[in-house]
Amino acid sequence: MEKTQETEADNGEVKVETKALNDGSLCGYDSLHSLLKANLKPELFQEVNRVLLGLNCGRAIDNIALPESECAKAVSSEHDFDLKAFCFHADKELLRAPRIVRVGLIQNSIALPTTASFLDQKRAIYQKLKPIIEAAGASGVNILCLQEAWMMPFAFCTREKRWCEFAEPVDGESTQFLQDFALKYNMVIISPILERDINHGETIWNTAVIIGNHGNIIGKHRKNHIPRVGDFNESTYYIEGNTGHPVFETVYGKIAVNICYGRHHPLNWLAFGLNGAEIVFNPSATVGELSEPMWPIEARNAAIANSYFVGSINRVGTETFPNPFTSGDGKPQHADFGHFYGSSHFSAPDASCTPSLSRNRDGLLITDMDLNLCRQLKDKWGFRMTARFTAAFGLN
Repeated sequence: MEKTQETEADNGEVKVETKALNDGSLCGYDSLHSLLKANLKPELFQEVNRVLLGLNCGRAIDNIALPESECAKAVSSEHDFDLKAFCFHADKELLRAPRIVRVGLIQNSIALPTTASFLDQKRAIYQKLKPIIEAAGASGVNILCLQEAWMMPFAFCTREKRWCEFAEPVDGESTQFLQDFALKYNMVIISPILERDINHGETIWNTAVIIGNHGNIIGKHRKNHIPRVGDFNESTYYIEGNTGHPVFETVYGKIAVNICYGRHHPLNWLAFGLNGAEIVFNPSATVGELSEPMWPIEARNAAIANSYFVGSINRVGTETFPNPFTSGDGKPQHADFGHFYGSSHFSAPDASCTPSLSRNRDGLLITDMDLNLCRQLKDKWGFRMTARFTAAFGLN
């Protein structure tokens, strides 16, 4: 739990100081939510929780039991990953039945040191994710999204070209690995990979592959915005994508993927909404020093402004590379670029959101959501009607 140290104050009283642990936790707690719950009286925590997480249809976010997947709880204990499950409701309608979909997010650290052979690293990640994906499937997840470039370390900070070996075609090894799960569990899977476009000069892209519930490839989306911020100078490997803002119609709903840095661009979120998305996934890789204060805000704001659900996924852990690198900011060279703080969560169009997964452990977040809530919030706030897009973009 917490790491504390007793010191003597000037008046002779003993002061207890809480110190952060160097394990990615918050003073020994795996999330802000767990820290607050453990240290506030229940009635105070309830009010803080209301302000931080909002209310869904006038009440706190519900936890959901997973009775059909007791095995998932056993698997999470055996393989030490965080397992949480929640539910977003919508108001009952007279002319439409509820449109409930069960959605999952997976966050994870790499499985082997970056000094291991590339083949061993990739295969170890497969083996690490297999039980987590199985737990999602056994829990009845309809749509599952993995983190950005899940099949490799996030080596794009190094600017070393040898990491391009991890790139693969849209229908490559990682897609084939996931197609079996999609077919087995009747599950749509979003697989963000480093893509090698073998049909167009072997160009490399940061791409999300959409795998259908029959194991088919529905389509792909390539990352729209590429960061050039300190260590995250990813244009060494790939440039801005050329797929626009596609929305994929699946048997479970209309989905889109706003990859990582795109979450900082409000018009990117807007375009997916205007194209009809009901759930937008934001698979990411970001570290605490750079972006943590922004993490709970941007996606939640996008869900509110665009009347859709958002799933935010961030990887976990500190990835250390064999050759130190610099950031072009005058700071000394270093072999890692910080702690990936996990904290994956869902945001709803009514401004409510789930508690986050752990800051320092692998995790699976399962959430039921009634997609009827998207239209209900559009009708309530009228953002589409009151927006003046033509005037804002100088199209008059």
